[in-house]
Amino acid sequence: MTPEQALDTLRAQGDAERAEGSARYHKVDRVYLGVPNPVLNDLAKEWRQVMDVPGRVALASALWASDIHEARILAAKLLTQARIRPDEEAWRLICSWVPTFDAWAVADHACMAGQRRIMADLSRLDEVETWTTSDHLWTKRAALVITLPLAHLNFPKPEQAEARARVLDWAAGYVPDQHWFIQKAVAWWIRELSKHDAGAAQGFLDSHGAAMKPFARKEAGKYLP
Repeated sequence: MTPEQALDTLRAQGDAERAEGSARYHKVDRVYLGVPNPVLNDLAKEWRQVMDVPGRVALASALWASDIHEARILAAKLLTQARIRPDEEAWRLICSWVPTFDAWAVADHACMAGQRRIMADLSRLDEVETWTTSDHLWTKRAALVITLPLAHLNFPKPEQAEARARVLDWAAGYVPDQHWFIQKAVAWWIRELSKHDAGAAQGFLDSHGAAMKPFARKEAGKYLP
């Protein structure tokens, strides 16, 4: 599967009316083809099954470089898999995308791919921690989105519990940042944590909730008593 073939396949599945709607919704100036997400899911599944890891990484890199909305989402989906061996090239590619994030949808799909690589090797949190002090909003936000699986653990192993506590420290450091997307990311992390460790979520809100924006505090505590 060459990049040209992949893009031709995407274009053939496009819908002009849907593309116009996507452009209005996402509000980022790039090409939109109007390909529905279920189609992207099917293509990613099909191509993951027939391509080796180096081939998928190369194709994902080319699709991302096209700067087409659906191509970037498909690039992320090609690398969204729990078990990838070896996975260092995939991780490096995902990290290279982070500084180019400019909207939540594409960023979230890329972070979903990165989440699997974080959980496969928690030492990668050392690199993610450098994002927390970035002046680039989407890089700073990505540090929380890419670590969300740590909030979803019911019975974390010791190293996972340590990693969770580390990310909670990052989230606490984000609280003074009043940007909507940062507050939303903090609320999202704590809300998800509350489903699996209500005590930790409540403890975070007890310590930091008063400094959060009201909408974020409310969302973070949505599932708490």
